[in-house]
Amino acid sequence: GGGAYGAAKAGGTFDLVRFVQQPQVLARIVSAIFALIVFACLVGDGYTNPPDDYKLFCIFNHNEDACRYGIGIGVLAFLACIFFFMVDVYFPQISNATDRKYLVLADLGFSGLWTFLWFIGFCFLTNQWSWTRPEDVYIGADSARAAITFSFFSIFSWGLLLTFAY
Repeated sequence: GGGAYGAAKAGGTFDLVRFVQQPQVLARIVSAIFALIVFACLVGDGYTNPPDDYKLFCIFNHNEDACRYGIGIGVLAFLACIFFFMVDVYFPQISNATDRKYLVLADLGFSGLWTFLWFIGFCFLTNQWSWTRPEDVYIGADSARAAITFSFFSIFSWGLLLTFAY
């Protein structure tokens, strides 16, 4: 009896405590925090320059694409988490089964795509970090390692979101 995508349960009052305790909401918050950490580390310490030069370069083997990719998927993942968090808030109020279906499918597709993109990002950043010469790293090594670590964790957090959407 829940109807299509839970449409029969639509309506009612909003309970914040019950909402925040939902596993999907917790996984979405964790995914947003991981994305924030990745792009903040790359924006903050992902670019550096030698003491005798003014030109900035990406800390990952001087590969600008590595920093751009990490920042790009991190920012988009963070914004998507905010969007789908708002969808989670309003989802119980949507009574149209077709609208609910499209929102669930959008969450499913986006979560699947972002799980894959985080995997690619982790592999790309790890590979570029392994080719980075130690003498090229003046500051930012910890931020680079944090970006790699949290991109790895993001694979699983978005995979969990994919599972919940399924």
